[in-house]
Amino acid sequence: MRRSSFINLLLALSGAILLSGCAYSPGSHFQSRTESAPVDDLVDIEPITLGLINAQRPALDADRLSEVSKEQRAQIEAYDYRIGKGDVLSIIVYDHPELTIPTGSERSAAEAGNTVHQDGTIFYPFIGDVDVVGRTVTEVRDEIARRLDPFIAEPQVEVKIAAFNSQEVKVTGEVSEPGRLPITNVPMTVLDAISLAGGLAPGANWHDVILLRDGNRRSLSLYDMLNEGDLSEDLLLGDGDVLHVPDLGSQQVFVMGEVGEPQALPMGRSRISLTEALSRAGSFDEAQADASGIFVFRRHAGRSDKLATVYQLDARNAAAMVLGTEFLLEPTDVVYVTTTSLGRWNRVINQLLPTVTAVYQVTRTTRDVNDLRDDI
Repeated sequence: MRRSSFINLLLALSGAILLSGCAYSPGSHFQSRTESAPVDDLVDIEPITLGLINAQRPALDADRLSEVSKEQRAQIEAYDYRIGKGDVLSIIVYDHPELTIPTGSERSAAEAGNTVHQDGTIFYPFIGDVDVVGRTVTEVRDEIARRLDPFIAEPQVEVKIAAFNSQEVKVTGEVSEPGRLPITNVPMTVLDAISLAGGLAPGANWHDVILLRDGNRRSLSLYDMLNEGDLSEDLLLGDGDVLHVPDLGSQQVFVMGEVGEPQALPMGRSRISLTEALSRAGSFDEAQADASGIFVFRRHAGRSDKLATVYQLDARNAAAMVLGTEFLLEPTDVVYVTTTSLGRWNRVINQLLPTVTAVYQVTRTTRDVNDLRDDI
């Protein structure tokens, strides 16, 4: 009787563990209802609908961009290089070769030119020192011609910059050829600098390029410039500017839960839709996943009252995945696919089955031994 009671107790305990499996099942789960999504104290929940997608789609302000474009064009048209220390000037006085240092195969214009000294001047025959720093070549040409007039009748003077050594922009980070770019008499914008640096490297962050200017930091989006046509941030660069292209870093979206292969997906030169993210992660397991529980967790910087906004896609109807192709993810979004109650139950069974089988085997062996003893 005692042996029988012990065996019955073991079986009863095993059954109790199995029946309570759903309550203690492994794996995360996000409680929700498609008809009426619950509101948690830490998150806002919004269903992914066509209206939401249309509301989130970026709309370019054509009037604003037109004004910005006009202002930038005006800056570029008014651009005129200002001579700096270390620049080399090439000065020609026509019909007076004695005032022009000849150049040729042995000497380049930069080698034969007049270097701007640290005091901001150059020396020129007959007229002596000429202040040139901070002035344009037109202004320097006019002054040299005016001061040569007492010595030469109607002097015809040409001034060019043979070497641009005084001013530069630094391009660092994820570009093909990081380094120094000299500022010349041709205006240089952000996109020009990226192009001159060989273009972006494969691991470049297109969404958060950093411009350091006069101790201030400004974030620029090459993605908006090149893909959305927003050239309002294609700024004219100046001396001392540093343009840094960081690596992808946090520019990733994370796909987790009941998907084929949970992973982090880099977001480089293009945005990723919800459907694309699921596809690249091996889609969701239809046998284990809750198709109504596809969530996108999005943290909003600067919001202290809520941890995140959670967007929910109900994909029980496969046509809803079309909405997923229009819902564009943002960097650091977390895509999470929940599991069904049956999926959680199957996990419990898989974990407890070895234990239950072992108990059964021990019980059966004990019974067989006892039967053998009784026979003897």
